[in-house]
This record gives sequence, C-alpha cells and structure tokens, in this order.
Amino acid sequence: MKYLLIILTSFFYFTVPALANETLDLNQNRIENFDIDAETQKYIDTLTGEQKEQSDAYFEGGYWLLLWGLIVELFVAWLLLAKGLSKKIKSIAEKISTKVNLTNFLYLCIYSVVTYLIVLPWTIYADYFREKKYNLLNQSFGEWFGEEIISLTLVTVFLGLLLTLLYVAIRKVRNTWWIWASGITMIFLVLILFISPVFISPLFNEYTPLPEGEVKESILSMAKANGVPVENVYMFDASKQSDRISANVSGIGSTIRISMNDNLMNTCTEEEIKAVMGHELGHYVLNHGYESLLMFGLVFLFGFAFINWGFERALKKWGQNWGIDGLSDIAGLPLFMVLFSIYFFFATPITNTIIRVNETEADIYGLNAANEPEGFASVSMKLSTYRKISPGSVERFLFFDHPSGYDRVRMSMEWKAENLEE
Repeated sequence: MKYLLIILTSFFYFTVPALANETLDLNQNRIENFDIDAETQKYIDTLTGEQKEQSDAYFEGGYWLLLWGLIVELFVAWLLLAKGLSKKIKSIAEKISTKVNLTNFLYLCIYSVVTYLIVLPWTIYADYFREKKYNLLNQSFGEWFGEEIISLTLVTVFLGLLLTLLYVAIRKVRNTWWIWASGITMIFLVLILFISPVFISPLFNEYTPLPEGEVKESILSMAKANGVPVENVYMFDASKQSDRISANVSGIGSTIRISMNDNLMNTCTEEEIKAVMGHELGHYVLNHGYESLLMFGLVFLFGFAFINWGFERALKKWGQNWGIDGLSDIAGLPLFMVLFSIYFFFATPITNTIIRVNETEADIYGLNAANEPEGFASVSMKLSTYRKISPGSVERFLFFDHPSGYDRVRMSMEWKAENLEE
C-alpha cells in the first residue's frame, strides 16, 4: 500500500503538473497558517474554569501528601524504635523459630501488618476519602478495603522475601552489601515484571480478550507493524475502581501482553484509542522496561549506599536507647526503611525525570506510529481530571512523572504542523 501511494502520487505530479503544483501551494499555505500556540490553546480551553481548579487542587494537594507521608513514616519509625516495639516483634519471631532467615522473614511479616495498622487512618484519608472527594474512586469502602488487604498480603510476602535476601547479603558480605543489594533488587523486579500480568494483575481485575472489531484489528496491526510479539489484546474492568483511562504493554518474554481498560474502550474514540496504544507500544519498542530497570538499579544502588552511611551514624547517636546491635539486626528495620524513605523523598525529582523522559519518548513514538495527533491531544485533555494541565517549569521538574497535558497537546500540534503536507 505504501509503494502504491508513492506511484500514484508520482503519476499525478508528472502527468497533471498544474494540479500538482496547485495542491502543493495549498499545503504550503496550510503549513504557514497553522498556529501551534493557538491550536494548543483551543484544546486547553475545552476545560472549564471549575474543571481546571479541581484538577489543580487535586494534583497540588499531592505535593503535600509527599511531605506528610514522610512525616508519617518518621513517626512510625520513632514509635517502633523508641518505644521498643521493634524489639518485641523480633522476640515474637524468635519464639517461633531460632533460624535467622526464618526469624527475619517472620519479623518482616509481623512488621508489615503492624506498620499497616499504624498508618491505616492516614491511608484511609489519602487513598479513600480524598479520592472520593475528587470523584476519582468508584468503589465503596468495603470494596476498596478488600483490595487493600490483597495488596497488604502481596507486599508482606514479596517484600518479606526480598528483605530476607538483603539481610543475608548484609551478614555475608558486610561492607559491600549495598552493591549486592541493588543487584538482588533488580533481579527481584524482573521476576515481578514477569509474573505480574499473569498472577498479580488478575487479583484486582478481570482480564478478557477484547471483542473482535475494528479497534482490536487496528491495535494488532500497529503491534505487528512495530514488532510487538502479541496475538491478542485484553481488556480489564478498571471502571469498578475509577474512571481513569489507562493501557499498557506489560510482562517480559512469554508473558508480554497488551491490555487496555474498559474506560478507554467505552469513553474514547477510535482515534484516541489508537493514539494511546501507539504510546504504549512505544514503551515496548524503545525498551523502556529494561532501560528503567538499569536506571532504577542505579537509584537503588545509591539508596542502599545512603542507608549504609546513615545507619551507622544514627546508631552511634541513638542506638543504645533502641537496643539495636548493628545493621544486620532485623530489629533495626524501621531505621533501614525510614532512611530509604528519606532518600527517595529527596530523589523524587530524579525518579520523576527518569519516568518523564521515557514517557515523552513514548509520546513521540506513538504520534509517529498511530498518526493520530488530534486523538492524542484530545485524550490528553481527558487525563486532566487528576493531573495539573499547565504546570510551571519548577513544578514540572519536581513533581511530574509524565508530561503535562499542555506539553502533550503542544507536542501533538507540533507534530501535526510538521506533517500537514502528508
């Protein structure tokens, strides 16, 4: 088809030169008269003042959630260490088993449940009542809490296994444990990425093959054209949780699958769906999964190095009151975790930038793959319900892990301006 269009275009150009030149002049006028700023603003103006205020209030409130979340974690660490709760949890684990690895795992399981219960009031406010306030959650409290219990179980098991392995590294290699810890964490993340589409995601949503039709055919056609090895597209019932639009290409190797939620299917046009799926395919083709693993491997490396540095200094000052013997003592986990939280709090601009760069690259790839600039611009505005549409440069750097709606619409209009002739 591509070569047929080239031949037909060439035929018209050489056999009817007057018509060809007239068409080219018209395209040239369209390019010159296309105002990127004005076209971008047309999309921004589709939001009412009230919609912008609510979107901005929700997203800007998230800035404070980061700070208050850290304060809550500092409180939890103080409560467990200064009040001796961590030592008591360790004693309970040692009564069940005297084998160090099993003791550590049991401690981690109890620790996970205890800390969850301590922060539960904060979690209910931040993840339930606040989401309800902004109409971003469709679940009842019982439905929401049921998924919380599933998440707690998964975190308890997987984090328990990971930290047990990290404490093995701390005991065995000591001074260089933080290097080994970053490697172990990366391997663990690969495992999670591999099993997540098949074993974890279905615990929260039902995944079914997308019904046959033009939408499915266009997605699979794009996938094949861009070398994504899938034979099916899945849809999951995210509408039971919220009205947010989402899709993904998840998994590694044999578990790779394309998934889109029912909100995307039911509330978006075919052009918007193609634009979104082009973006998601871009993540796969550009190897963002592996790239992110490497980048975050470095982030974790520096994070564990920070813990190695900060843990000993904190022990020298407060260790006698806490009754912690050293970094390898599992009772010191609250200090381990809060140092990690402090590190990631201040590393937020870095981690956001890593993700945002990948998202921008996927945006560009999606525009070229789907050829739907209007679809991408309009669906970007539909994401404005929970993301500030026009942030300042400082906000963008500090708090945005995706391009803003304004940036995405403008990118779409810039792409359109460059491709009007086509």
